[in-house]
Amino acid sequence: MKKESLYTGKVLVAGATGKTGQWVVKRLQHYGIPVRVLVRSAEKASQFGDSVEVAVGHVQNLEEVAAAVKGCDAVISALGSSSFFGESSPSQVDRDGTIRIADEAAKAGVRHFAMVSSMAVTRWYHPLNLFAGVLLMKYVAEEHVRSVFSIEGRSFTIVRPGGLKNGDPLTFRLHVEQGDRLWNGSTNRADVAELLVLSLWNQKAKHKTFEVINEEAEPQQSLEGYYEKLAG
Repeated sequence: MKKESLYTGKVLVAGATGKTGQWVVKRLQHYGIPVRVLVRSAEKASQFGDSVEVAVGHVQNLEEVAAAVKGCDAVISALGSSSFFGESSPSQVDRDGTIRIADEAAKAGVRHFAMVSSMAVTRWYHPLNLFAGVLLMKYVAEEHVRSVFSIEGRSFTIVRPGGLKNGDPLTFRLHVEQGDRLWNGSTNRADVAELLVLSLWNQKAKHKTFEVINEEAEPQQSLEGYYEKLAG
């Protein structure tokens, strides 16, 4: 059963067929929010049924990205690289793909940009950077999104989860931090998706970058209160 929509704009989900992206689509549908997905093939979007719009395109293609963001009010990016080299590499997806979507979204009048990043992106010496500099690529993208969507009339929310895991939403008490000070921990993909969706209407989420990990299993009525814990 859908909840009453708290957001009336249309949202483009990039990386929609990935594990976190699928949860983003589910949580948008949960709130009855219109969804468009950017996918590399229409066949990949069939899992979402007829309730979502489908934009077929590659994040490397400027024209396809521009067409995908046209008419959307917000973008949620759950992009993530899947190989070290080529069009699925961190440089082409986590960095350049995110930057391209952010730039075209701004040109198209998109007002809010939310994205999944990662804990430890500011640590160049982190072992994950041995894998084609994936954290470094994410951080460059973060910085670009902050610069483009910090101007008046636009906003951003950047969620930096710990190790992503499967599980239902709202089943853990969460711990949020700022300043990239957490060293370990895991986060349910479903909760990352929920936080991103909440950022569409929660004013406390605007212009925030933060880390989030699970604490103890404890059912939550809502995750909105975690935005109250963030500074500034």
